[in-house]
Amino acid sequence: MSTEQWHSQRLIRVRELLGQQTAVHAMLLSDLNDIRWLSGFTGSSGWLLITATDMWLFTDGRYAEQAHAQINAVGVAAQVIECRTQQNVFEALAQRLSTCSHIWFQSAHLTFDVFQTLNNSVSANWVPAPALLRAIRRSKDAGEIALMGQACDIADRALAGVLPMLLSEPSERNVRDQLDYLMRQLGADGPSYDTIVATGPINAARPHHSPTDTRIEEGHTLIIDVGALVNGYHSDMTRSYVIGEMNGEQIHAYEAVREAQAAGVALARPGVATRDVDAMCRKVLHQAGLEEMFNHGTGHGVGLLIHEDPYLNSSSPAILQAGDVVTIEPGVYRRGFGGLRVEDLIVITEFSNRTLNTSPKEPSCQPSPLTT
Repeated sequence: MSTEQWHSQRLIRVRELLGQQTAVHAMLLSDLNDIRWLSGFTGSSGWLLITATDMWLFTDGRYAEQAHAQINAVGVAAQVIECRTQQNVFEALAQRLSTCSHIWFQSAHLTFDVFQTLNNSVSANWVPAPALLRAIRRSKDAGEIALMGQACDIADRALAGVLPMLLSEPSERNVRDQLDYLMRQLGADGPSYDTIVATGPINAARPHHSPTDTRIEEGHTLIIDVGALVNGYHSDMTRSYVIGEMNGEQIHAYEAVREAQAAGVALARPGVATRDVDAMCRKVLHQAGLEEMFNHGTGHGVGLLIHEDPYLNSSSPAILQAGDVVTIEPGVYRRGFGGLRVEDLIVITEFSNRTLNTSPKEPSCQPSPLTT
């Protein structure tokens, strides 16, 4: 399918959801990610109103031309309404909702003050929208998966590009900056999130450490968590290394983490509970005597957000379904030892799954042998 067809199919699915309601006549979106998913609009200010037959995008003068161009680019039938103030938005809404008695709105994305003004401006019964739109967005279409595949490829290539510098004792910040630079050079809009480079017995023991001037030294564990952003869609991957020879404790921990991650990936398929994938990873680490060092969830969904449904942890009620794109990322961390984590981004297919990133999982970075 083309970009136009993907967006058309998304709108059809949303209108089908709206059509199942007997009382609700319209849906007002204020979540900019949902607005982008349906209309292609990427501005920082916008409201999207959807009825059974029409769609309007309300934005201000900064984005009016951009909105026209982006909506035309994805081929959706939406009218752009330029509004100079928020009150102008509410007035324009009132004109188009005069015959609607019940309207869905996104309560999680409005402040109380804004909702009060909206409620006073538009005479209707405002009904908090259920999480059904989030459920629709959770299942990625082939167009979304293709963009995340591109993002994974860029992150893979950027990581390969920085590996040689690890042997020259760079700082965490040096490696982070080079990764971010290479991803942009390779076509990414930027990093998916704040790139994590964490080394040594203290920093690598922090799963979400922010890079510092700490040098990457021989014998220390090193975690690199890197993702690229392509047209709004994210990738997410982690690889772990030890510079030089690995000691026995590092070998044992890395082999256990890699086995746990592989077991989690092997289990992930439609119909499997996400909590069972989490439990599988923990079981492997428990057998290795390392479960207490695994202090976060096993994974999460990825898409227009870097963290979205479904979540893979011990309390999640979610069941994996075809179209989910999720991470599998067990790790072990302890102050004094450091940390190791292995993470892949996978798409759940009709019967199994497919891994989107391809970076090797070789933990030891060895200097090249000297030649004479």
